[in-house]
Amino acid sequence: MSTEASSGPAMDIKGIMRHLPHRYPFLLVDRVLEIHKGERIVALKNVTMNEPFFPGHFPHHPVMPGVLIIEALAQAAGILAFQSADMPVTENTVVYFVGIDNARFKKPVTPGDQLRMEVAITKNMRGIWKFTAQALVDGQLACEAELMCTLRTVE
Repeated sequence: MSTEASSGPAMDIKGIMRHLPHRYPFLLVDRVLEIHKGERIVALKNVTMNEPFFPGHFPHHPVMPGVLIIEALAQAAGILAFQSADMPVTENTVVYFVGIDNARFKKPVTPGDQLRMEVAITKNMRGIWKFTAQALVDGQLACEAELMCTLRTVE
């Protein structure tokens, strides 16, 4: 198993869409910068004023909802799990988010920010993947959490 990142973007939006069933407005990963199978992923989410949640959260002080920051981290974790498991990704494969522990929000995420998501595998046992995850803006921690997911084939 190679742990070297490929040169250039490790995955563009087309590759991301091959790994995740999410689509607009719920696809929250724009690019994967690095992916080290079995270890970690670094991905980006560009936050714009055009996000569908900003008109209601909050009209006079737009802030990305914390649950969506966690979801973006979980989507990055899902890509890493699929890549690490060497599981074929089809329309019948999904990654289910099964747990969050120790989630902390340190800095608001606002339009114009670029969310850098860094997710690392801490354990994979009996089909449950565990990760540590951080979302950073301009090098400052915006959110951190421990996440769990599982990969499944559905009918």
